[in-house]
Amino acid sequence: MRWIWIDKFIEFQSGRRAVAVKNVTLAEEHLHDHFPGFPVMPECLMIEGMAQTAGILVGEAKNFEEKVILAKISKAVFFDFVVPGDSLRLEAQIGTISPEAASTNGRITRENQLIAEIELMFSHIDQNLAGKKFPEENFVFTGMFTSLLRDVVLESTPGDSPRTEPCG
Repeated sequence: MRWIWIDKFIEFQSGRRAVAVKNVTLAEEHLHDHFPGFPVMPECLMIEGMAQTAGILVGEAKNFEEKVILAKISKAVFFDFVVPGDSLRLEAQIGTISPEAASTNGRITRENQLIAEIELMFSHIDQNLAGKKFPEENFVFTGMFTSLLRDVVLESTPGDSPRTEPCG
């Protein structure tokens, strides 16, 4: 079972920037145990939400031909708690991208208040230097993840034409 930690994309600039939304509700089972009597969204799950937002941005930049996995959390600084009822805005930008890897910078905000700054590194695992072989099918970008892009118009980089529904 894979959990999705973002609800939808509201902005998407191919190869550059993506903005997703995550609505936190008390219906999420993990909040009942973290912490009893004071439910807060675990910071590790906010990192995962940013990894999904930025990872889809990186994967889409290469037309989902690469298997993109989180390789490193370079920075994760949190400034406030997130509680049920909060609506989070996850903004990710590609810093660098190469055949082997990509770096991203991200911010999580709630009503324009900074909640976290997160920098991540991703690996294109089929391009690994150790020569390891992975299954041919793209087990990273399943329909579950790519369907998040269905309702957003993808803005292209200058010179390209805008794309919609890249996931077929």
